[in-house]
Amino acid sequence: MKISSQGDQSITIRRPDDFHVHVRDGEMMKLVLPFTAKRFARAIIMPNLTPPVLTWQYAEAYRKEIVEALPPGSGFMPLMTVYLTDQSDPHNIAHGFAENVIKAVKLYPKGATTNSESGVTEIKKTYKVLEVMERMGIPLLIHGELVVDEKSEEIDPFDREKRFIPIIAGIRKKFPGLKIVFEHVTTGEGIRFVREEYSRKSPTAATITPHHLIIDRRDIFRGGIRPDQYCLPIAKEEKDRLALREAAVSGLSCFFLGTDSAPHSKEKKYCECGKAGIFNAHAAIELCAEVFAAEHRLSMLEAFTSRWGANFYGLLPNEGTTTLTKEPWRVPALYGGVVGGVVPFRANEEIAWSVQE
Repeated sequence: MKISSQGDQSITIRRPDDFHVHVRDGEMMKLVLPFTAKRFARAIIMPNLTPPVLTWQYAEAYRKEIVEALPPGSGFMPLMTVYLTDQSDPHNIAHGFAENVIKAVKLYPKGATTNSESGVTEIKKTYKVLEVMERMGIPLLIHGELVVDEKSEEIDPFDREKRFIPIIAGIRKKFPGLKIVFEHVTTGEGIRFVREEYSRKSPTAATITPHHLIIDRRDIFRGGIRPDQYCLPIAKEEKDRLALREAAVSGLSCFFLGTDSAPHSKEKKYCECGKAGIFNAHAAIELCAEVFAAEHRLSMLEAFTSRWGANFYGLLPNEGTTTLTKEPWRVPALYGGVVGGVVPFRANEEIAWSVQE
């Protein structure tokens, strides 16, 4: 399918997918899920609930909960994952993948992000699982941040991703056939690592979020502390943001969209110890269009949002299309009254592109 466009004012692309999203559960799911279902045909669902999704049986139950919460008539398809721990059962993971219940396994280093307390403490403890995953072609999705070093000293949050790259490199060396996604990459160093692996034809890719294409670390502090701009991995320097943008619009198939939309209620974001996470599902594809248009690479939008991720996961491209037009709209200050409401990314600001109904 070829995209169609009218200059720089309108574009029609194959319906996109989101290869990294948090839809939570309960009342929060009811609030945020419709935004993702409206814009995406499929999405890789993150497993860091409380308690985490540790088995294929839990993943299947969670999938049913998501399907039941979808708006009537929605054709949205949740693609499920399980949460890797030191004690994960390789047989359970293999069965879940063979039965098409799960599409991937998520590795959170212990303590790296929201609900990662059950995460991996030492990569060697997961080798039996990784051996099975390599043999079966199950993707490993990595939250690539090193929280403490070998001396048990805490690492600066702005350095955690680049300090984790040798660990990913070690996994790649040990398991050369393992499919690896460097999730929500935020640094120039991370981009270079993925590019180098791509040049070697290793099965390595990275997801990039809309917000990391737009903000750098200075934005967290503009006019005071901005809880709505705080996420993990945290936004880095301007040079890193520019490296991400160049990678996203490059047309390289190792880079594709994963929104990492991660909602928290306003009361949990704007408090003494606010939660990390940026909610962007309300405008994820529109924000991507804004970035690609600004980079004069709108023709690459479909590849980034609709083709490369599907290719990596062995999925057929979606049949439907999405049309975006250059029609600005203003983002509300808050979405929803349940669970205290959620402050969206770019609240009270205009976004230049709109999805046509």
